[in-house]
Amino acid sequence: MPETLTPLEPGSLAGKTALVTGSSRGIGADTVRYFAQAGANVVINFRNKAPRAEKLATELRGLGVEALVIGADLTDPASVRAMFDEVERTFGGLDILVLNASGGMESGMAADYALALNRDAQVNVLESASSLLHEGSRVVFVTSHQAHFIRTTATMAEYEPVALSKRAGEDALRERIPALAERGVDLVVVSGDMIEGTITATLLERANPGAIALRREDAGKLYNVAEFAAEVARAGVDPVPADNTRLVGDTSSFLAG
Repeated sequence: MPETLTPLEPGSLAGKTALVTGSSRGIGADTVRYFAQAGANVVINFRNKAPRAEKLATELRGLGVEALVIGADLTDPASVRAMFDEVERTFGGLDILVLNASGGMESGMAADYALALNRDAQVNVLESASSLLHEGSRVVFVTSHQAHFIRTTATMAEYEPVALSKRAGEDALRERIPALAERGVDLVVVSGDMIEGTITATLLERANPGAIALRREDAGKLYNVAEFAAEVARAGVDPVPADNTRLVGDTSSFLAG
């Protein structure tokens, strides 16, 4: 849990509502926590860890905001529709939608799971949320440098299928920027290097021992979960950057590629 980072001004999001997918733990949990600390009502989305999501909601309600907990499998369109129906009944609309949930390295999943989650589900979540977004709303898509730059810079073999699927998801979302802009809705892509303490980093280290240490040495520093979540939260409120892209951490080796 972040104790010293306060990326958003307290009270600056009072009266606003933010939903973060995959927010029962890790980057998503810290992001939703930062929104609540700024006064936003929040929606905590989880796939299969209800007790952890409820514990976080209890914490955030202690800040004086509303916290709605909704379980949803993002690869199931009916489940996604039900989630947004509940959000509409409770809050009426959304000011910030953070597309944080991703995956593809889990064991026992179908061969097309990474693409189904990292591309198809991201697009479906955005489209399903469309009626709740309004002028001034912000959509944030969370990705990695390894995915964002995959076409010009190779990544670890173990991560390549995930990187390609996340880049496909980013591309599909970017295609919708003009239509969103016509409605006054912004989309920002947040791309970061490997993040210390995430499940992805742990799985990559398990598959390729020493990989994270090597990347840390090359980059000079890797962000931890709380630090990167602070950047994601800021992306929900800061002016839209050039090319709708917020690059977090070292990019020299990727740009050189």
